[in-house]
Amino acid sequence: MGLAHLSLQGEPEKTADEPGRDSLTRELSSVQEAQLERLKAARPRGPGSRERGLVPRMARPQPPPWVHAAFLLCVLGLGGAIEIPMDPSIQNELTQPPTITKQSVKDHIVDPRDNILIECEAKGNPAPSFHWTRNSRFFNIAKDPRVSMRRRSGTLVIDFRSGGRPEEYEGEYQCFARNKFGTALSNRIRLQVSKSPLWPKENLDPVVVQEGAPLTLQCNPPPGLPSPVIFWMSSSMEPITQDKRVSQGHNGDLYFSNVILQDMQTDYSCNARFHFTHTIQQKNPFTLKVLTNHPYNDSSLRNHPDMYSARGVAERTPSFMYPQGTSSSQMVLRGMDLLLECIASGVPTPDIAWYKKGGDLPSDKAKFENFNKALRITNVSEEDSGEYFCLASNKMGSIRHTISVRVKAAPYWLDEPKNLVLAPGEDGRLVCRANGNPKPTVQWMVNGEPLQSAPPNPNREVAGDTIIFRDTQISSRAVYQCNTSNEHGYLLANAFVSVLDVPPRMLSPRNQLIRVILYNRTRLDCPFFGSPIPTLRWFKNGQGSNLDGGNYHVHENGSLEIKMIRKEDQGIYTCVATNILGKAENQVRLEVKDPTRIYRMPEDQVAKRGTTVQLECRVKHDPSLKLTVSWLKDEEPLYISNRMKKEDDSLTIFGVAEKDQGSYTCVASTELDQDLAKAYLTVPGRPDRPRDLELTDLAERSVRLTWIPGDANNSPITDYVVQFEEDQFQPGVWHDHSKFPGNVNSAVLQLSPYVNYQFRVIAINEVGSSHPSLPSERYRTSGAPPESNPGDVKGEGTRKNNMEITWTPMNATSAFGPNLRYIVKWRRRETRDAWNNATVWGSRYVVGQTPVYVPYEIRVQAENDFGKAPEPETVIGYSGEDYPRAAPTDVKVRVMNSTAISLQWNRVYSDTVQGQLREYRAYYWRESSLLKNLWVSQKRQQASFPGDRPRGVVSQLFPYSNYKLEMVVVNGRGDGPRSETKEFTTPEGVPSAPRRFRVRQPNLETINLEWDHPEHPNGILVGYTLKYLPFNGTKLGKQIVENFSPNQTKFTVQRADPVSRYRFTLSARTQVGSGEAVTEESPAPPNEATPTAAYTNNQADIATQGWFIGLMCAIALLVLILLIVCFIKRSRGGKYPVREKKDVPLGPEDPKEEDGSFDYSDEDNKPLQGSQTSLDGTIKQQESDDSLVDYGEGGEGQFNEDGSFIGQYTVKKDKEETEGNESSEATSPVNAIYSLA
Repeated sequence: MGLAHLSLQGEPEKTADEPGRDSLTRELSSVQEAQLERLKAARPRGPGSRERGLVPRMARPQPPPWVHAAFLLCVLGLGGAIEIPMDPSIQNELTQPPTITKQSVKDHIVDPRDNILIECEAKGNPAPSFHWTRNSRFFNIAKDPRVSMRRRSGTLVIDFRSGGRPEEYEGEYQCFARNKFGTALSNRIRLQVSKSPLWPKENLDPVVVQEGAPLTLQCNPPPGLPSPVIFWMSSSMEPITQDKRVSQGHNGDLYFSNVILQDMQTDYSCNARFHFTHTIQQKNPFTLKVLTNHPYNDSSLRNHPDMYSARGVAERTPSFMYPQGTSSSQMVLRGMDLLLECIASGVPTPDIAWYKKGGDLPSDKAKFENFNKALRITNVSEEDSGEYFCLASNKMGSIRHTISVRVKAAPYWLDEPKNLVLAPGEDGRLVCRANGNPKPTVQWMVNGEPLQSAPPNPNREVAGDTIIFRDTQISSRAVYQCNTSNEHGYLLANAFVSVLDVPPRMLSPRNQLIRVILYNRTRLDCPFFGSPIPTLRWFKNGQGSNLDGGNYHVHENGSLEIKMIRKEDQGIYTCVATNILGKAENQVRLEVKDPTRIYRMPEDQVAKRGTTVQLECRVKHDPSLKLTVSWLKDEEPLYISNRMKKEDDSLTIFGVAEKDQGSYTCVASTELDQDLAKAYLTVPGRPDRPRDLELTDLAERSVRLTWIPGDANNSPITDYVVQFEEDQFQPGVWHDHSKFPGNVNSAVLQLSPYVNYQFRVIAINEVGSSHPSLPSERYRTSGAPPESNPGDVKGEGTRKNNMEITWTPMNATSAFGPNLRYIVKWRRRETRDAWNNATVWGSRYVVGQTPVYVPYEIRVQAENDFGKAPEPETVIGYSGEDYPRAAPTDVKVRVMNSTAISLQWNRVYSDTVQGQLREYRAYYWRESSLLKNLWVSQKRQQASFPGDRPRGVVSQLFPYSNYKLEMVVVNGRGDGPRSETKEFTTPEGVPSAPRRFRVRQPNLETINLEWDHPEHPNGILVGYTLKYLPFNGTKLGKQIVENFSPNQTKFTVQRADPVSRYRFTLSARTQVGSGEAVTEESPAPPNEATPTAAYTNNQADIATQGWFIGLMCAIALLVLILLIVCFIKRSRGGKYPVREKKDVPLGPEDPKEEDGSFDYSDEDNKPLQGSQTSLDGTIKQQESDDSLVDYGEGGEGQFNEDGSFIGQYTVKKDKEETEGNESSEATSPVNAIYSLA
């Protein structure tokens, strides 16, 4: 019999004729699994890796189960201990003796409240039958109605729903699984019913004990199966607090190393919790009566350093409460836990320590429990045997107890027998090796019977723990049992011998497509099954020669290894398995693909916060494979946020932040291989805060501050700023003290006297400042007299009879001592009288009853409890000012031009100023304009002339106006009396620019100009000057000049050609000359085919204006009101006049319509060019030059801001209507509505 399998370093694909893959699964023993892991580790890992990061492809699909199973069968088949593949097509044909697959534990404890379940399951072909023995005798299930066996299983079910006692079924059970090829046995299963007996009733007398004596409260729980869990509580169900003085032993007793008076405050009850019944039984509680020499229960003595002597308790050396004596012994089985326990009494409570003689405790397995009173060593082995001792000690002495530990062992496997599958005529062996202490014996059985009583078999030889089979035949099939036992237990193993006669069969799907990477090492395995073991040969592209040698190597198991794949290795490979019963073959098509390579890798970069970074990753790959490019950050998949943009060949990070720092790995992968490249992005950040501030070298005026720098976060620290805070003047406010270079972490700080300093440090790099460090401890310097005086000393009057002396108060670092105060001195400068003085704790002092504005000498000196500061400097201050008493005299006004005048006056005497002379001030106002009916503002204005001067100039006056002017002198208190009023008149000037200059182009032949009068005529207007010239691009035409009368505000220009545009410059004139000009250009000429469109667009602009929409809404509202009024009058039978409009239609024959222009006047009454026309077609009469209409404050037409007319267009009225309406109101829609109403 033999097996092999096909395993390729690539990904197989199903072809069209490939059968569906049925999973070939089997249960692997621990030995087989270990062999599988070793074989996996020995397999090639894929394409050759490059130093920069080529790795095996992640998340590669796992190979199908038949690959692992068949490969194991191939390798393990050489030793014979294998199983039949679980392929259904093979399983249905091949026979197999029984194998136990599931059974209950050897010591099977059951809950008496539930039905009993004893498990036994097995497999085989044909399916095995089951029977049981109880206490080594056949157990007839059919005779007991409570017992049944599950279908297709040997599991026993004992049902107690109809009554019965579970205890009647206790005993030792064994399961037998049998088919025609042999019998397999289960372990001997000992069935026991869980027991939780009641605690015996007993009356417990109070336990009397002397304070400081040891005490043991015995639990003695009732025997249970399994043993109950013991714990101690009070009768009120409060847990007993345990410590190194009071603790529970492993046997359940409660031990007191020494009793204290407080132990009487509760009682003590032992509780047993039973596992299966989930019940807790409680023993009657113990009560303690503690005899003491100190009857008062003083709780404060519990924390006394010498509590026992304080209460009169004699101190004692330790002695052992458990175990007794100085030595003991203990036996433990290999693999179990060793628990050693030492509980000692003594006053004070002794400490327990553990040691091993001749060596150290096993640190990986040893742990201390129960306040060091117990030592547990887990999973004990033979090397854990030896002598252990515990040492109990207190201040009075020590004692030790030695425990001799012997490690015994129940049998354990060295070589467990495995199922043996052989071909006819093959040899094999079953090995059963076990070890234990004492040495276990080995007994062989066959099909459940002792081997000695079995029929003789000349092909079988028993040699101790080994059975050897030679030239096996079909009749050799059986199940063998190996039973190895000693006084501590037994092991039972089943292993069958099966002899098969099977022609070769392929186990893998047929005609697979295998894709591999160029230059890779690849192995082709051909999984097959057959008995006897088939021979395997390989062929390529149907060639007759067997593949072996050169780039090909055939392994012993039949696998074909291609050492380095080349392009020419692509093709169809055939494996042929042959034995005496026939042959089988399989084919695989091998395709060679180009490797995936990153040829432009990302590079390490340093980026500042907020910048943009791009990491390149350009890849070359086989075009027939799908490429996926992904990114990792710090070895984890990168989440692409909205600040990132991932493209096929790059990763862009916008607005780099500190959290973006890290390693970025570009992973370019296909379904066959992958390549990766890594780069590190460094984002400099603000440094971490300094830490661990320490003050050393403490002196009166200095201290050394040392700190540990924080992380610079990829940007070198350039500076450290040391700040301080004091808790007297400004607690909680930090001030800069000094600055140091970034390469130091210790500095000597100069300090001021009498300051309670606290320091912190801030680190600075190019990115910014760190958070401040935690504050240092405080340090107060000794006091001293002030070394300086307050600054910014001033003396100023706030009233006419006082002087306020102010200064800048001194801070904490200049106070130098407690109780800082200021000595204020002052005296009149002229008189040189004695100094007046006052002591002030604030920062101001007011001197009262002073003359008006006299100079004072002022001194402010600092003083604290240690002394005074040096003599201060003298500062000159002044008392309060009063209003000036005199006004400037002989004020003379001279007109300089139309907007400016010059002033001259006689200065006032200094004694009349009564303060510091700030300025002379002129108040003036515009009384009227020389133009009739022109309203002017008479708001007062002022002009200042700082200092003591006799002349000045007032500018920015309005021309052609009457002005009045007054003069005053000003000091710090305010204005003095006013001088006599002077009147003057400014001459005529040039006007301002005409307002709202509008250029309209109704058609291709004419351009209409309109404008309004200047806002400031500055004299009598004598006319307007218009200059215009045509231009076409950079080509300029001849300039034309037109002069108009002062009342003309319209002009029409006849275009010379329809292409050129015009530039217009308009200015107004007075007798002085032309004023400021305004310039506009004509719009670009519209398309000649659609002249009307230009006009329509112009009207559309009007329709979007807010004022136009509002006006239309108002009109609509008035029309609605009119309709309501009409309806009311009609319903009442009243009459109302309706004025009808006679519309004159514009027929298509009208020549004006063809060029897009409209004429709203009668043909007989056309106005002259350049004249202003009224709505009824008549020419306006020339008005007075001084008319308000000329200045935009009257008139009958209504125009909006850009000059367009918003009135209703009308035609010539009937003569009768004109005579009936003698008013000259404008024919607007509003007037029309009022006339109707």
